[in-house]
Amino acid sequence: MEVVAQRVFEPFYMWLDISFLVLFIGLLLYKKKYTTIIVGVLAGILYQIVDFGIFHLATGSRHLLMNGAEGTESQLFWVLMWMSMSYGFTNFAWIWLWISKDKNLFEWTTLILGWWICCPLLTKTFGPHDYTITIWRETGAYHGWMALILFVGYVLLFVWNMSHKKKNERVNIPWLLIIGILVQAGWEVGLYLGGIRSANLGVTGMDVNALSPMIINSLLETNLGMPYIFIIFIAVSRRFTESLKKRKNKLSFTDRVIENNLEKVKDCENVSEYLA
Repeated sequence: MEVVAQRVFEPFYMWLDISFLVLFIGLLLYKKKYTTIIVGVLAGILYQIVDFGIFHLATGSRHLLMNGAEGTESQLFWVLMWMSMSYGFTNFAWIWLWISKDKNLFEWTTLILGWWICCPLLTKTFGPHDYTITIWRETGAYHGWMALILFVGYVLLFVWNMSHKKKNERVNIPWLLIIGILVQAGWEVGLYLGGIRSANLGVTGMDVNALSPMIINSLLETNLGMPYIFIIFIAVSRRFTESLKKRKNKLSFTDRVIENNLEKVKDCENVSEYLA
C-alpha cells in the first residue's frame, strides 16, 4: 500500500514556526546547550539533503502546490528548507536532550509538544487565509530503504549488548525506542490534530488508511536514526561537555555508556511535583 504523507498549511504557519525556532535556539543558547544546537543544525542540513536531494531529485516523490498551482523548483527548495531546519533541528535537538537526560527535559518536552499543537491553532485564529501550500510525498520508493537502515542500526546495538556481559555496559535499547517513536509521534499527532496532515481527509479522517502516515512514520522515520545518534552522542560526550569544553578525564566508549546509564532525568523522577 502506498502511504502518502501530505501537509496543507498557510504561509503564516511557516512564519510562526520560524519564530518558535528562533525562540528555541535562544533558550538553548541561554542554557549553554552548544552541542545540542550544533547537532540540530547538522540534522536540519541532513534532512534537506534527504528531502530535496533524494525524495525530490532522485525518486521524484516530492510534490508542491502553491495556492493550487504547481510549485517551482525554487519554491520547493525553500519550503523544504524550512521544513528541514524546523522539524529536523527540533527533532534531533530534542532527541539529544533526551539521550543526555537533561535536567530540564520536562520543560523542553512541554515547550515543543505544546508548540506543535498550538501553532496550527494560532494560524487558524490570527493568520490570513488567502493562500494555501500543499506538499506531499509518496513513500513506496524508499520506505524499504528506511526499514533497512533502522534494522541495521538496531542490530549493531544488539551485537554490542550481546558482547558485553555486564548489565551497566549495555545500551538501554528500550529507552532509545521510546524516544525515537514518541518524538515522531508527537510531531505527527500535532500535525494531525492541527489539520495540517489531515486537511484533505474529511469524514474519512479516522479511516485506518488515513492514519497510516501517522502510524508508520512514528514507528519508522525518526526511530531509524536513534542507534546512530546514540553512537554519535557517546562518541562526542565522552570527550566534550554540553558547553563544548573538553572533559578533564576523557572516557572510553564503554565507560561513557556506563556513565549515561547511571544518569537520571531529575525532572521526570519528580514529575508528580509538577502535577500536584
